[in-house]
Amino acid sequence: MGAALQMTAFGLALLATLFLLLATSTDCWMVNVDDSLEVSHKCRGLWRECVTNMQDGVRTCDQYDSILAEHPVKIVVTRTLLITADLLAGLALAVLMLGLDCIKFLKEEPRVKLQMCYGAGGILGIGSILGLVGSVWYAVDVYMERAMLMSHNIFLGVHYDFGWSCWLGMAGSTGCFMASVLLTCCLY
Repeated sequence: MGAALQMTAFGLALLATLFLLLATSTDCWMVNVDDSLEVSHKCRGLWRECVTNMQDGVRTCDQYDSILAEHPVKIVVTRTLLITADLLAGLALAVLMLGLDCIKFLKEEPRVKLQMCYGAGGILGIGSILGLVGSVWYAVDVYMERAMLMSHNIFLGVHYDFGWSCWLGMAGSTGCFMASVLLTCCLY
């Protein structure tokens, strides 16, 4: 039972970490949602903004000036939280892999291996909270920006909504949290 639970938690943590990495590196955190005929599809991400022409499929991207340049708070905070969550999830995967019963590392020390699994669960839990806070922070900021424009009856021609990268960040963070719960609460 313990080995199956470990493998389930490892598989879930691996998938969730991949989701977090994809969310951090992709550029569709905000997408335009117009009611008019769309000629182009616009995505804004943490690192660049891309526009895809709907008729011929040509995609062009504008990189943000610099990592150190002055950016909106939502981009800086989300970048920081998601990069930290990525690093913690990667560290947790490495520790968890060494703590699995099916790995021969420290085979004669089952207590140490169990502590490694608990430690990996704790690290995943912290990473999941950071990733979820970053993703939700960005989503709430997008919603508040849209609500403010709507309440003042300002129509700029483009309204943005949550993109698939934002949802992927939330899913990855939730997966890391579930793996953390499996490792810390259900393993013993």
